[in-house]
Amino acid sequence: MTPEKHAEAAAALLHAEKTGQQIGLLSLQYPDMTLDDAYAIQSALMAAKLADGRKVIGWKIGLTSKTMQRALGIDIPDSGVLFDDMMFAHGAAIPEGRFIQPRVEAEIAFVMKAPLGGADVTRDDVLRATEYVAPSLEILDTRILRSDPATGRARIITDTVSDNAANAGIVLGPDHHAPDAHDLRWVGAIVTRNGEVEETGLGAGVLNDPVEGIVWLARRMHTYGQRIEAGQVILSGSFISPIECPPGAAIHADFGAFGTVSCHF
Repeated sequence: MTPEKHAEAAAALLHAEKTGQQIGLLSLQYPDMTLDDAYAIQSALMAAKLADGRKVIGWKIGLTSKTMQRALGIDIPDSGVLFDDMMFAHGAAIPEGRFIQPRVEAEIAFVMKAPLGGADVTRDDVLRATEYVAPSLEILDTRILRSDPATGRARIITDTVSDNAANAGIVLGPDHHAPDAHDLRWVGAIVTRNGEVEETGLGAGVLNDPVEGIVWLARRMHTYGQRIEAGQVILSGSFISPIECPPGAAIHADFGAFGTVSCHF
């Protein structure tokens, strides 16, 4: 794909977000697109949002767990950008019409106190650069159809990456913990919708350790000349399958001693 095609695809995604009308699979429209093309589209999307006055507040890591990879039929992680208008307070009411097909995932969020980047980032580097970890919900949305209505073909990794890794929002819980205060592999969540348990999971579902999700992100960003900055929020990846959130859905994630986080639609 050419830079012009990257910009064209990014503009289509932005229009879909603003109008609430999903577009077809980019992987069908641009059958030769590569993962590098997909991240270039994501970068063009980010540039357009920055030009419109948005600010980058962090990054999300997706598809790090076998649960999520099986849910989408994708076998490698991806990443996306968090913008300032995506942040919602604990207990927030998500406005009707804000998203097209919202879903939520439970994740452990890392808030950084120092920059992090490079091809050789280690687990210890991540812990040193992290100010605190907190329970969180990621709100997913898709500006691309989940499958092509004519062929039934499902979206693939190039579609999800182009679409900012399906990211749409984040809800941070009020509890903050030192990154080494808990064995994050054993931090789990019971997630309910309207009082009924929908999903449960453990942090170990994310690459065996949520810290490894941050390692993966820092190394991937290095290949594109980027790094994690101080003050940014990083969603380390979901350890549950996504939960559909139609209007009226009240979501509560109980992380036990790690804290709680909730929102409603």
